[in-house]
Amino acid sequence: MAEPATLLVADDDPGLRESLERTLTREGYRVVLASDGRAALERVQAGGVDLIVTDLRMPGLTGLELLRAAKAIMPDVDVILLTAFGTVEEAVKAMKDGAYDFLTKPFRREQLIKLVDKALERRDLIEQNKALKKQLEDIRAKGQMIGSSPSYRRMLSLVEQVADSSATILIQGESGAGKELVARAIHERSGRRNGPFVAVNCAALPETLLESELFGYEKGAFTGAAGRKDGRFELANGGTLFLDEVADLSLVTQPKILRMLQEGEFERLGGTRTIQVDVRIVAATNQDLADMVREKRFREDLYYRLNVITVRVPPLRERHEDIRLLAQHYLRVYAAKNSRKLDGFSNEALEQLESYRWPGNVRELENLIERMVLLARKDRIDAEDLPEEIAGVKRPPRDAILELVGTPLADVEQRLLDETLRITGGNKTQAAKLLGIDVRTVARKLERREDDQAEGTDRS
Repeated sequence: MAEPATLLVADDDPGLRESLERTLTREGYRVVLASDGRAALERVQAGGVDLIVTDLRMPGLTGLELLRAAKAIMPDVDVILLTAFGTVEEAVKAMKDGAYDFLTKPFRREQLIKLVDKALERRDLIEQNKALKKQLEDIRAKGQMIGSSPSYRRMLSLVEQVADSSATILIQGESGAGKELVARAIHERSGRRNGPFVAVNCAALPETLLESELFGYEKGAFTGAAGRKDGRFELANGGTLFLDEVADLSLVTQPKILRMLQEGEFERLGGTRTIQVDVRIVAATNQDLADMVREKRFREDLYYRLNVITVRVPPLRERHEDIRLLAQHYLRVYAAKNSRKLDGFSNEALEQLESYRWPGNVRELENLIERMVLLARKDRIDAEDLPEEIAGVKRPPRDAILELVGTPLADVEQRLLDETLRITGGNKTQAAKLLGIDVRTVARKLERREDDQAEGTDRS
């Protein structure tokens, strides 16, 4: 059972103090009294006060001075001011200094109780949000990863195996699959866990700005460079630098990154002094770097430096067993964050979530759950609450699945590709989108089949 809130009542009128004590005690609150501002401040310094109810005009230390001092000690404590009619203007000014609200004497008992209840409810929400924010930060900082599917367990096993090495790691996976979470997990499981984890999105910054962000710059290096700035490599010294969307590095920036990887040194833009740092690089991409190397869009030497160890993050459609677990996790997170009481999902809703292919992966699932938490009209999420693109997805009949049992996997894959191409009228791009694969993968599979057929014709 929760402890009752502790209210500090400060007023130099003994009769009013005792009346407030009786009223608030009857409501279940623990009340402590102070006869003036200085005594009230000493009680605040002792700690354990959840809300202050104080007269505005008191000898020694006024209510406004008490407000300012209390906020300096306990920034989150709320203060309700009691004021005579002639000091209302002062009370309004006090609210700009952080007072929660004020009551003009004489006031009704119901007014006071309602105001106290609202102030404490606000305090509870703030505390819940702070606790949830810390929980989310801890999840990200510790690299906590949720999943029990075979593909996810294999990936986690590889992460555990390589995390404590000094090797550069390339994380490959689709957008929204959780590549940064994997990078953070690698950092937290390594010997660099006490050092900084610095992330930079290579696709989010133009080439000139990206270089200054990575390497820093000296004063006067370019127009607007009013002072020296340390780059991300310096900020990550002793820790890990995460280069997200590394495939978007320009051919101009790539050799500079390569030198950093090989020599562990660089110069700031506009500088001449060589700076040495000890940084582990973890890179990530949703593109096929090997294809980009063949197409001369990515340096081969940089590719091999980055690709010492590859960790593939499976897309959500390959983690069917994890969808229910992730959905329940995000429901708890966002229900707490938005002060909603939800009991979970109906079985039908969970089956629909499991049937969907999730082209946006875990990020799409998380965003959907957050939206449903906000829009839920009942105490659980039903199938009718799901958006049309998910609610309309139907699982294939069980008989159709059973017919494929005993068929070689390569033949099943080929039949699925052929049927998808038939539905799209031979459009490879649309077929690739429906199957959740790259259009180049579709082209390669068709070319491989044509080669096999040609070889079979030659042999005959």
